[in-house]
Amino acid sequence: MSIHDIAVHTLDGTPSSLGSLRGKALLVVNVASKCGLTPQYAGLERLHERYAGRGFSVVGFPCNQFAGQEPGTAEEIATFCSATYGVTFPLFEKVEVNGPGRHPVYRVLTGHADASGEAGDVAWNFEKFLVSPDGEVLARFRPTTEPEDESVVRAIEAALP
Repeated sequence: MSIHDIAVHTLDGTPSSLGSLRGKALLVVNVASKCGLTPQYAGLERLHERYAGRGFSVVGFPCNQFAGQEPGTAEEIATFCSATYGVTFPLFEKVEVNGPGRHPVYRVLTGHADASGEAGDVAWNFEKFLVSPDGEVLARFRPTTEPEDESVVRAIEAALP
């Protein structure tokens, strides 16, 4: 099964999948509103705007597994992201990225190693996974890697359709 075929829900609860984004390079990120890394939303939005016309999308999955840093309801998350950072990229349902309740999307993503060869659990909020237009996980960037870091930008540009 491709990552595009896994059932998800949009932030407002509508059944969906990443299939609507098939054919685009994706940067999948577990996000949180009350984290020291939350300002990364700005860089993520800039990447989304910069490359959207070239077959790219950032995809956000809110997660409350790290120190309860995403406690909000779907409506609160949507309002915060829009009002504070002008987020226009797709946000999906709040999910678990680690442990027995790990969402199936993250079961696929966490099997991919980062640049140092480490796969497995997501380390913290704002871990980033680059997915090719055909659904292959290409790269993994740890939380403290800024969205507009040269390594991320190079990988995105190489993955564009």
